[in-house]
This record gives sequence, structure tokens and C-alpha cells, in this order.
Amino acid sequence: MPAIRLVIGDPASVDTDVLVVPVFEGEAPSEALPGLDAASGGEIARAVSAGEIRGKIYEFFITPAANGWHAGRVAVTGGGKAPEFTTERLRKLAAAAGVQARSRRVTRLAFVVRGQASSIEGVQAVAEGLILATFSGDQYKSADRLGPATAELVVVVPEPAGSSREALERALERGRILGDASNMAREFANEPSNVLTPTVFADRAAKAARAAGLGVEVLDEKAIEKLGMGLLLGVARGSVEPPRVVVLRHEPSGAPAAPVLGLIGKGVTFDTGGISIKPADGMERMKDDMAGGAAVVSAMCAIARLGCPIRVIGVVPMTENMPGGRAVKPGDILTGAGGKTVEVLNTDAEGRLILGDALWYAQQLGATHLVDVATLTGACIVALGKVASGLFGRPDGWRNTVIDVANRAGDRCWPLPLYDEYVDQMRSEIADLVNSGGRAGGACTAAAFLQEFTNNLPWAHMDIAGTAWADEARPFQPKGPIGVAVRTLAELPFTYERW
Repeated sequence: MPAIRLVIGDPASVDTDVLVVPVFEGEAPSEALPGLDAASGGEIARAVSAGEIRGKIYEFFITPAANGWHAGRVAVTGGGKAPEFTTERLRKLAAAAGVQARSRRVTRLAFVVRGQASSIEGVQAVAEGLILATFSGDQYKSADRLGPATAELVVVVPEPAGSSREALERALERGRILGDASNMAREFANEPSNVLTPTVFADRAAKAARAAGLGVEVLDEKAIEKLGMGLLLGVARGSVEPPRVVVLRHEPSGAPAAPVLGLIGKGVTFDTGGISIKPADGMERMKDDMAGGAAVVSAMCAIARLGCPIRVIGVVPMTENMPGGRAVKPGDILTGAGGKTVEVLNTDAEGRLILGDALWYAQQLGATHLVDVATLTGACIVALGKVASGLFGRPDGWRNTVIDVANRAGDRCWPLPLYDEYVDQMRSEIADLVNSGGRAGGACTAAAFLQEFTNNLPWAHMDIAGTAWADEARPFQPKGPIGVAVRTLAELPFTYERW
């Protein structure tokens, strides 16, 4: 990973290859940073006059530096309208600058923090964005690969706005850890399913977790059967690859007995839909059906490295969903570890089944508050598109806490309802539940199903089906896995005093 450091003071003194400065619409370069135009030998002013630079979001103009500035080149990036500038936009601008730098084979990159009331928030956001830009999903290419990641990243704070160097350094390190964790989740989700089988996923997750200082337990198929996790075993039956459950524990010395946060992530390493098989078109994307599990594993590593003061438990059930000769069939009835019976109407509604057993197990391990993350329903994509995750939960205070943390972390969420009528849709005539309530309200009925396994504990469910993968490149995000929910899950336990 690249080195990242903090500079407090005059940007002109920063020794780097490219120094990037955000500029707002209608703002003169001299307002953005004194001496910036002089550093460009007047090129920035010329570009402004010619309309090449207007401050529009993600514009990028680069020119050699002169007049005693230590940077080899200076760059201006558009920040949009100043009143609309947020921490999330700053994070994306930093990521976009990092993507630009990588495409230009820049070895050292510096980014000037602007527009934030709190320098601490700004430093963390810029660090996250710069680290996010170092991810590359082309490791299986033999040629024409993206350039190497920038070797040195610098976050520049011209004026610390009353924050101490120690506080800013902590913010930088926090941003680095969260950016690294997000990239870890992206790496997991980008792996093809012939490489990342459930057992390999479990082994890699365990290795990463131990390196972060977490307690690790991996349950094999015999241990899963002993616990009575019939929902997970039912989904796994159709595959020659055995299932796993990874349990991660963050138990800091002196932590209170409660609260205990339980994080549960769907880890389906490939989803064919089973007997209710999916269409061939786009099925290759189903390698990312474990993105929720990847988010939990990666967030747990970040939680340990950040020194979270409360206990956190991560539970990730891992399996394939395949149409083999022993696969679960529509009409079959499965029994979960907690005793609930489920009539399987659609084998492609498998994620909620394995999450049901995992939610139960997190409670057996002592969780008092629950959050599950899953690429669960196409219905959520229909409802919200690819720009927001669906967020369900009860009680309202807990759900709203999770939404607030998610939005501040850059994982845009939108609350969706959990009316009693959705639960009624999930009632079976011959079992406790059905696993599919039909097309109407599909995201809501899936959440209502999961709610039946929460034992009325504070619980939230993030449906990331539409937000786990970028179908097209954006200035701040290449096509591919996004690492959604990692920063939300990692930041959430630090808000425990509000619970």
C-alpha cells in the first residue's frame, strides 16, 4: 500500500509530483489558494478565461509548476457549487484526483483540503478518497493493466482551523484504515467464484482477521450441522463446495458487558439461483453475491485496528447456491437453528435463508444490537436504482442511527417500510414462513422475513443489491466492486453512547 502523510502549512512547500487544489464554480484561483495562478505561470488564469476551468464538478486541469513551488505540477479540480460542497463530495474529489494521477503514472500526489468546517473531517475524507483510488480490479490481465498505484500520498491542510496536529494525524490514520478496509472488500468481491470458493473465502477472511487482532473461529459443515443450521445447509446442498461460517470477535480489554454489536453479512460466493435458475444474461455478476460478507469481514478488521471500545461480533455464512442433484427444490421445507420452519417457494431467495441462521447465531454469541448487510433483492434495485441502498430496521431510533452513520460515511441509504402486511405475505400454510412473498414489495417482504429471526432486538438490514457494483466507470470509481457498507459498519460502533 502507498505511504500517506500529512502536511500542515503552505502548499507551495510540498515536495510532490502533482499538487491538486479544488476550485468552486465562480471562484478565482487566487481565492482558492493564494499564489496558485502564479505557480502555474499564468496558465490557470488563461484556462479560466478560455472556459477550460469553470469549477464544474470533477473538471481536471493540470500544468507545470513554477515560481519556487516545490511541486512538479499543479492541478485544479472542479468542486462544483460551494454551498453544495460536503464531506462526501470532498471524499469523491480526492478519489477522482487519485484515479487521474494513476492514469497519468504519477508517483507522488498531494491534495489540498478545502471547504470543510472541520479540518479533522476533511483530512479523514481526503485520506479515504486517495486510498480508495489505489484499488485495481485488473489483476488477472496479462497486459494493458492500469498503472501502478501512486507510491506516496499527501494530505495538505493550509490552515488547521484550531485542530491539533495530533488530532489531524489521527484523522489521517482513520481515513487510511477505512480506505484500506473498503479496498479489501472490493478485492474479495472482485474474485471469480472458481477462485473464491466458500472455503477459500473463509481462509482468507480468517487470515486477514487474525492479522488485525480479531478472534477467529471457522465453522465447517460438521459444526454447522451440529448447530442445526438447516437453512444454510439447505442452500449449500446443491454445491460440491462445502459451506462455512466465519465468526470474528472484537473483545477489547475493559469493554462493557453491553452493548454488543452483531454484524452479519451474506457470503454467497456464487448464486445461480439454484433450481429456480437465473437467466444467463448477467449471471457472471453473481460472483459478487458475497459483497455483504466481504463488508463485514473488512469492517471487523477496521474496527479492531481503530481500537473500538465495545465488543463487536461478525458472523458470515458462506456457501454457493447451485442446481446440483441434491439441491433444495421449490416446495421443500427447511428448519432453521432457532426452530423456525421455512417453505421454500423460490430457491433464488437463498440469501435470507442463510442470514436467518446467522442472525440466530449472532444472538447466541451475545449480540444485543444487529445489522445485516446483503445483496438481497432485485426489487430494491427497482425501488431505488443503483444510487442508494435500502435500509430497514426497528425500532426507529436504531434504524435512524444506522442511516445517519451510513450517510456520513458515504454509503447513501434510504429508509423503506416494514408494515405488518409484509410479514403476513411471508406466512406459510404448512410451515412458519415462506421464503418468497412474490413480486409485490419484494425488498420489504425479504426484510420482513429477516425480522422474524431477530427476537425483537434492535436490528437494521441494508439491502445493497444495487450499490455493491458499479456497472460503469465514474470519475471517482472504476467499473466494478464499490466496497459499500464497510465504512458504515466500521464507524457504527463508535456511536454506541447514542444507542
